Amino acid sequence: MSELFDAVDALVASRSALPSAEERKRLRTAHGLTLDEVAGALKVRRATVSAWESTKKPTEPRGPEREAYARLLGQLAELYPAPVPATFTGAPDSEAGTLPADPAPTVPVNPQSLSSDFGDAASAAAPRPASTTRPASTSRRPGAWKAAPAGIPAGGTDPRFENGPLAVVDVDDDGQVLAYCTGGLVLDVPAKSLPSLVEWTLQEAKLGALKLSGPGKDADPLLVLTQAALERYSLPVTLTEEERLAGRIPEGHKVIKQLARADWQLTKRGFGPWARIYRPAQGSERACVQLCIPSWNALDSRHWDTAGQLPPAELARLLGVYASRVMTPRGSTAVTGLELMTALHPATRASAPDATGKRHSEHNPGSLGNDPVDPAPCEAPDGHPVLKDLPRFHVRGPAEKLFEEAYDWARPMTDAECTLRHLVGIDVNMAFAAGANGLNVGLGAPTHVTNPVFDPKLPGSWLVDLSHVDLSKVKAGKEWVELDGSLLPSPFTPKGERPEGPAWYATPTVAYAVELGYEVRPLEAWLRYDNGRYLDGWYNRLRDAYLATMADLGVDADLAPADFLAAMDGYKDRDPGLAIVATAIKATVKGGIGKLRERPRGEGWRPGEPWRALSRPTWRPDIRAAVISRTRINLHRKIVKHAAFTGQYPVAILSDCVVYAAGGPSPLDFLPYRDGKPLPGGFKLGVNPGLVKHEGTQPVLWGEEVRERFNAPELNLARYIKDGTVTDVDNGE
Repeated sequence: MSELFDAVDALVASRSALPSAEERKRLRTAHGLTLDEVAGALKVRRATVSAWESTKKPTEPRGPEREAYARLLGQLAELYPAPVPATFTGAPDSEAGTLPADPAPTVPVNPQSLSSDFGDAASAAAPRPASTTRPASTSRRPGAWKAAPAGIPAGGTDPRFENGPLAVVDVDDDGQVLAYCTGGLVLDVPAKSLPSLVEWTLQEAKLGALKLSGPGKDADPLLVLTQAALERYSLPVTLTEEERLAGRIPEGHKVIKQLARADWQLTKRGFGPWARIYRPAQGSERACVQLCIPSWNALDSRHWDTAGQLPPAELARLLGVYASRVMTPRGSTAVTGLELMTALHPATRASAPDATGKRHSEHNPGSLGNDPVDPAPCEAPDGHPVLKDLPRFHVRGPAEKLFEEAYDWARPMTDAECTLRHLVGIDVNMAFAAGANGLNVGLGAPTHVTNPVFDPKLPGSWLVDLSHVDLSKVKAGKEWVELDGSLLPSPFTPKGERPEGPAWYATPTVAYAVELGYEVRPLEAWLRYDNGRYLDGWYNRLRDAYLATMADLGVDADLAPADFLAAMDGYKDRDPGLAIVATAIKATVKGGIGKLRERPRGEGWRPGEPWRALSRPTWRPDIRAAVISRTRINLHRKIVKHAAFTGQYPVAILSDCVVYAAGGPSPLDFLPYRDGKPLPGGFKLGVNPGLVKHEGTQPVLWGEEVRERFNAPELNLARYIKDGTVTDVDNGE
């Protein structure tokens, strides 16, 4: 019977009308297929496929080739339906029409429905406009999507940006410049030079994104230039070693001269992997386009994996998901993480009308303002201008320098632990994001106070002696519990060593000493009386972006422990493109926190002199220290709860990864779940920030053999637990 059905299908296909030549090309380019790829699949010459798509005098396929070609076009038409006229029920509200800081709850997507080549993950729940070869000014898309995943704009909310936040610019086999947008949209690009490409982007492409907060600014359009586009616009495909170190092409390059003649300017960073091309704003009108150049390492493989090698259509979809859930990339993931803070809390806002009805720019409450503030001397990194009077080569100790960093601690295994078979690593999801959630941080400059009374609600840096805190007897709630303190790291130092005297700590660290039941008497402090929960909106947006992406990958937030472990097993293989987005979101968290204390990057800097990052209001090492302090304390609190209840102690900790010796290979073999419920205040398996996942398992014999081989009894096994490969061992450090 199936043979009869196949014969009927072939008969219908041999007589059915095919789409127009223009539509055939639209469908091919929407899926990122070249003429050679189609010709190879259909076993015909490249010129034959080109003739089928010729708009002047198209030829018609015949025989079995027509049947196969019709099947191909039919499948592509399902993925990229023809655009329909946009229908709007009303003009968007200029104030209310912004993307929410907290996206709506996730709409789960069945992972089975996600195509292996990333498909259209950003719009898997609804039809999207297809590509078009018409000019941008004539493109159309649906007015709304149905049940779009969290963080994805509903489409058509603002006609200025109806084609999405970004486009990947490429050149096809026929020499036509195409702009691949989100949702399968493809635009013809008439621009013959880079200045005209910028003009086209601002005047016709309808690219950009709405602001993330009321006082903020709309996102500038982003163009991603492929190697073919670089060649078309007379830019180098790769940078020389000198240009790579400088982070830009020379100012005398002919393309930069073209931009200057057209009255376009570049930022101080020049023309590099993330170039910004602009003209000074005229009133509220901005004229700015950002370029992303993957072959110049704009998409660092440590954070974006293989994104830079993807075909244009897939790269547009991947970056489009990130842009809609986080924000349009403004540079590296670290730069974007920092820019997201400002986008959610702009420095200024419009004032109430004055007597003449005019509004003025004023400070936006809850923001860091427009002006940078100097750190307290203890918060400043070595070489900062506030330390320029220190003697040369002076090394500051704990009583002079705030040193809040993540854990890097390990200890020898006990005899009892060596009798177990496995070392199991668990990793805290988005640990630094969880550390930022609900954290009160300073907004303004610090005030110096001597002999202060400790206030856990007041952010700042405190000089206090915590050497008397004894981990063998600590408070857990209202009761005292006894532990083996020799098997626990100190919560007050990154290396887990017990402090020996007064040292500088951020507020969360000192508050934890009080929580453990010990009195604290600070000697002095640098306190910030102007404070607030500046990072809450930042955390919420990144949390929701991560959860929505993981849900699309089949890892939901409400899974039972065993189901969660099963869902995490191989989740990246379900959709490699979305897996890259998840990795980039996590890198945005870590990088954004790190940027709060950015160090000099060449620039001919000398100790005692300011460096470029110091001019930013978001250069705030005190906020970074507070987040890291709280993250480390959150982890230690769970370790103590776990030890008090189970008698199990960690063997190694590296940042947000903790390794335990266990009788079985799974986290469920040592985490104390009862009827599916975790230990209150302890470790809990799950995808939410602050919960844990399985990092890796290795044999106990592996750990002992590695330490013996390198003569390092305290080698940090957490660094290698994921795959067991041991590298960069230096005298056990």
